Amino acid sequence: MQQESLVKVIIAGGGTGGHLFPGIATAEELRDRGAARDIVFVGTEHGLEARVVPREGYPLRFVRAEGLVGKSFAKKARALFLFLLSLYDSRRILSSVRPDIVIGVGGYASAGMLLAAHLKGISTLVLEQNSVPGLTNRFLGKFVDAVAVTYQESMDFFPKDKTYLTGNPIRRHILKKEPGKDSDQSYALFHLEKNLFTVFISGGSLGARSINTAMVEALHYLLDLRHTIQFLHQTGEKDHEKVMEAYRRLGFKGMVVPFIYQMAEAYSLADLVVCRAGASTLAELTAVGKPAVLIPYPYAAANHQEFNARKLEDMGAARVILDRDLNGETLSTTIRTLYADQRARKEMQRASSAFGRGDAAERVADIALSLVKT
Repeated sequence: MQQESLVKVIIAGGGTGGHLFPGIATAEELRDRGAARDIVFVGTEHGLEARVVPREGYPLRFVRAEGLVGKSFAKKARALFLFLLSLYDSRRILSSVRPDIVIGVGGYASAGMLLAAHLKGISTLVLEQNSVPGLTNRFLGKFVDAVAVTYQESMDFFPKDKTYLTGNPIRRHILKKEPGKDSDQSYALFHLEKNLFTVFISGGSLGARSINTAMVEALHYLLDLRHTIQFLHQTGEKDHEKVMEAYRRLGFKGMVVPFIYQMAEAYSLADLVVCRAGASTLAELTAVGKPAVLIPYPYAAANHQEFNARKLEDMGAARVILDRDLNGETLSTTIRTLYADQRARKEMQRASSAFGRGDAAERVADIALSLVKT
């Protein structure tokens, strides 16, 4: 691609890893194929992007925005006021960056930027990671130039003539990290032992109180395995100290951290993953083919996490525990069963790999470049 054809891109949105990481995967694809001259992320100061994007080496600009759904009347009024401010912030950023395309990855930080870009005649693309789209993306889908969806079921929520089934973009280092490759460095990174069965536990980028609580309870049922099993547990900030103390007190080996940046290494070492069923998490799990115990977030829009988790369970790639049924006994029983049954884990791994889709970032990048106005 010649220099004059390089494009300027804004990737807007975030808040959580489920929105942010597909945006980073798309940015990596555009950068690595030499298609983009500048890639600028736009989010909020209190979203996950404020921590992660600078580490990834991309410029980050901020807009003033907050969520609207599930809030009190006063907080909804504040969110609407901030939305107007986000339009002002977005127009200012657009005038400064002068992008050829704006890609929205979901979350409330994307709405003002995509609307402002549309009003200025700039090409727009929105990514929808979930099977049931949220209100923001349903609204944005009415006027953006294209929508890239992860699941066939979500196509019905958007205009068919501009909606594409792409899958959910996955960060390149996760796709490239192979089990066993550079394993010594990966084990050393998390201070884990190579000869122990490893369970990776994550409630998402912000942590999950119910998973953390159930895991602390589960340790009491797994005491007889503490010399043959170890844990890598991402807790979120709030529960970190309490959970870490429980592992220490009961004598279990492992690493307990608030947040993990090196997810490729974490997945590569895991014999079993215990996690929520967000779209980005499932995309990563199936791309690397890991057996999983899925605990869907019970308050997700239209219960889409349970819907997604059941699809993997039906294919034999995962076991599902509903949040209302989650406790130390149910979680420990499931972990113990899969620990003891290597054959079941192998079957789950094969089913997971068959479901995985590693070319989503390429598809999204192709659509984005096709929308750029020449």
